[in-house]
Amino acid sequence: MNSISANLNIMIKAAEKASKILIRDFGELEKLQVSIKGPSDFVTNSDKKTEKIIIEELTKSRKNYSIISEEIGEIKNLDKDNVWIIDPIDGTTNFMHGIPHFAISIALKSNGEIITGLIFDPIKNEIFYAEKDNGAYFNNQRIRVSKKRSIKECLFATGGKEEIDYKLNTRKTGSAALDLAYVGAGRYDGYFQKKLNIWDIAAGIIIVKEAGGRINDIDYSTYKNINVLASSTSMYENMLKNLNNF
Repeated sequence: MNSISANLNIMIKAAEKASKILIRDFGELEKLQVSIKGPSDFVTNSDKKTEKIIIEELTKSRKNYSIISEEIGEIKNLDKDNVWIIDPIDGTTNFMHGIPHFAISIALKSNGEIITGLIFDPIKNEIFYAEKDNGAYFNNQRIRVSKKRSIKECLFATGGKEEIDYKLNTRKTGSAALDLAYVGAGRYDGYFQKKLNIWDIAAGIIIVKEAGGRINDIDYSTYKNINVLASSTSMYENMLKNLNNF
């Protein structure tokens, strides 16, 4: 295993601990699918429980770091230069419908840039992570973005309800975090989506960059309505050419 920082180690432990609850709750969901009440309250509760464990674990070791998280919003602590960015379940709709494609996403923003990112898919037991200037990894194996040269052979990920006019082979799988992780791992050749929140994409941004990919400039001071374009460096301009109104 490559050497990882203390912060990444804390993030991995927090995600692994929280994932036990998600796996258990995901198993329970099958019973709720057929109930009249439906699973939405249960899922909100899963989200909050997962978030609580992640925050507790991170705070145990770094009590002064600030936090931005999907459910509770922003917590400004003594250290405003170091901020945890957390999405307890990215792919909530999939989770709610019993589709095993969702992830825990945790990133660390330090002095205005994302320096560490972790995306953990508990059901497939797949962990993607990256640190600035230290490469990107999938289950401890180094990953790199796709090397494809022909756009006809490429597969791109997208999502959301925004109408984007494109002539590309695409998939919509419902988790921005995993879409970006898959770009980093070379499973997808690129990803584009409008109107995302910072917690959907923070960890994925550093994973793509450290895997040798290219991402558009993102303003980390805003949390909402972020547009993302990510792919291998060689495919980036080509992807852009095929997006008419991005």
